[in-house]
Amino acid sequence: MKRWPVRETGRSLAGPVVASVMAGIGTPHLAASILGAVQQVLPVTFCTVFAASANGRIGTISAASAYGHTAERTAERYVAERFDRFDPHMAWLAGRKLPRREQLWLGHHRADEVAEPSYRAACYEDVGIRERCSVLQLLPTGQRSAVSFYRSLAQPEFDAAEFALLEAHAALLADATAAHGRSAMAAREAAGPALASRLLGLSLREREVIGHLLAGKTAKEAARALGIELTTVRTHQYRAFRRLGIRGLKDLLRATLP
Repeated sequence: MKRWPVRETGRSLAGPVVASVMAGIGTPHLAASILGAVQQVLPVTFCTVFAASANGRIGTISAASAYGHTAERTAERYVAERFDRFDPHMAWLAGRKLPRREQLWLGHHRADEVAEPSYRAACYEDVGIRERCSVLQLLPTGQRSAVSFYRSLAQPEFDAAEFALLEAHAALLADATAAHGRSAMAAREAAGPALASRLLGLSLREREVIGHLLAGKTAKEAARALGIELTTVRTHQYRAFRRLGIRGLKDLLRATLP
């Protein structure tokens, strides 16, 4: 397990990679956009974006898989069971003294280096993950984030050249995560404090469905974008409405108007 400060590399970034990362800001698909961008330069299986506020509350959560929805389901469990307390990177960031300016690191560990057994089983062993490399950010205001990339047992270990590639993209990924967090905060403030607190109580998939509906998509379009059945979207939609205490889409839209 190791971490090291990100250095200025001077390497120019490919336009399509930058465009793919930026396209995810403010959408339910931040991790999917980042995963697609990074897969243009190196192979990875999962991507997760975890961010916490100064008071320790997990605020930005996004996950994407190269196949199926394994990363998304694992991220839901991460939040539900507060695995951020055992996550080597997030716990390390939480214990650091606040800096005077933004700090960026690259962090790496293998699955067998994770100490807490339930976290190790849920997020590594049960889903076939060998190792994780993360871009870590700590801000003077106390916010911290980890944009992480995972290699499966079928893939080779990260090497020095791949660490250098991720280091070159670290500032882009950290900036995108921070911008996404600001966008999410603005949306919650526009929704009003009561609705905002209830939105945080939805599952990851429910928030994704609600995000598509708020973006003006139909349930059918949301199903197509998420790669799931229309009936599944309807189930998540109505479950979310019930948790939010609203009767339908009109009530949701009315609640989110400034």
